[in-house]
Amino acid sequence: MQRAGLVDLRRPDQLVRTARAMRTFGPIAGGIRTSARQAPHRVALVDGGRRVSYRELDQRSDAIAARWHAAGLSAQDTIGVLCPDGLLLVETMAAAGKLGARLVLLNTGFGAAQLRDVLAREQVGALVLDPSLSALGGDLADGITMLDTAGADPGTRAPVPAEQGGFVLLTGGTTGTPKGAPRRVESPLAGAQFVDRVPLRRGQTMVLCAPLFHGTALSQFILALNLGSTIVLHGKFDAQRALTQIGEHRADMVVLVPTMLRRILDLGPEVLSATDTSSLRIVFTAGAALPSSLGTKAIEAFGPVIYNFYGCTETGTATIATPEDWIAAPGTVGRPPVGITVALFDGDTRVIEPGTVGTVHVGNSIAFHGYSGGGSKQLRGGLMSTGDLGHFDAAGRLFIDGRDDDMIVSGGENVFPGEVEDLLYRHSAVTEAAVIGVPDEEFGQRLAAIVVRAGDLDADAVRAYVKSHLARFKAPRDVVFVDELPRTPTGKIDRRGLAALH
Repeated sequence: MQRAGLVDLRRPDQLVRTARAMRTFGPIAGGIRTSARQAPHRVALVDGGRRVSYRELDQRSDAIAARWHAAGLSAQDTIGVLCPDGLLLVETMAAAGKLGARLVLLNTGFGAAQLRDVLAREQVGALVLDPSLSALGGDLADGITMLDTAGADPGTRAPVPAEQGGFVLLTGGTTGTPKGAPRRVESPLAGAQFVDRVPLRRGQTMVLCAPLFHGTALSQFILALNLGSTIVLHGKFDAQRALTQIGEHRADMVVLVPTMLRRILDLGPEVLSATDTSSLRIVFTAGAALPSSLGTKAIEAFGPVIYNFYGCTETGTATIATPEDWIAAPGTVGRPPVGITVALFDGDTRVIEPGTVGTVHVGNSIAFHGYSGGGSKQLRGGLMSTGDLGHFDAAGRLFIDGRDDDMIVSGGENVFPGEVEDLLYRHSAVTEAAVIGVPDEEFGQRLAAIVVRAGDLDADAVRAYVKSHLARFKAPRDVVFVDELPRTPTGKIDRRGLAALH
């Protein structure tokens, strides 16, 4: 953390102030307050044509929190925010922290029914709704106060809260109403788990393509605020614009999900070479599986800069693969950073042998302590399940084989979709692919591949390709060609959507 610039052990007074700000305001507002003190004129946010310094962001969020407090809001309230990435979202996040209120980060892809359910369950009493999403406002339940950030008086502050309100991240919700995972980060030392594996440094520039309501982007956003870095808010994803932003701002880092990375690379060598991306030191990818062929293609395009993150909303960080990990073992999600334990279990038995598949369990100091609506993830030996199956190689690198509830049993044989999907991604005529199990009278289940093709390819060729590389029972009996795979707003493949396509 000293090397990264998150702490300065030569200035214990600064460390004490930083820790106090984080405990009181939380990691977002606390990070803004700390960076405004240490680098007031540094550009904190780039939102389209607007640039906002840390001092301006700190003062502006102070004024908004004071205005809300004067209107009757306090640390006992829960504030929801439904905004695309932009200045309004960041100001709301910071103001809620300075008020000491609990903040619920809502998914901009919600339908009206999901939104109502989440607002009711999380007991949201006040909501900041972006004007672009105002059509959802008419469907909200009575009793919710609509907030805005206009009319705040410069120079005013709300009373300092006794403690931080924390925030709630929502799970993907691909099987129903998303669950709420409450979070609190009370120590600046929590950042050690990232800077142990990723070369983040003070004063860098980050292009943030992944959405802020998702843990992938939020974790890196928080680190950037506490490092006094410049954050370029990308908004609705556009591959060409993302590439342009990297070159224009001489970005050190870009944060995205694998689908976004694929779309940038699909721009082609001529377009990629027309933009100077030599400033990139970190391509941070998370939120979904990174196919081995895609990660390798990215290294060929940008150099050894791929950092492949693995974790989940509930556990936080599990492992991070460095470029060295990836080059040695394409497809790996790497090793656990400092302070994190990862183990595999087969039932109640801990898996020790390399190559043996088990359910991934994680020990992390910032793991949540239960869903806000009740219930939690399974625990074994004090470690929390991610719900994924994985194996370690002989060097201790983790590989994810698939979800424990996605395993397909066909004719008595166990098949993990991820293995077949990763192979299909290596085919030159395949752009994207997903594999699911569908009911079969003879075998119980059979494999179906949903494929986006980029060239001349038919179902027989897909089956022959799989049979030439894997066991015959892993070849999909059904092959469906589509224009694009269904995905959630965070970039994960929507498995229910796949079944509907089939």
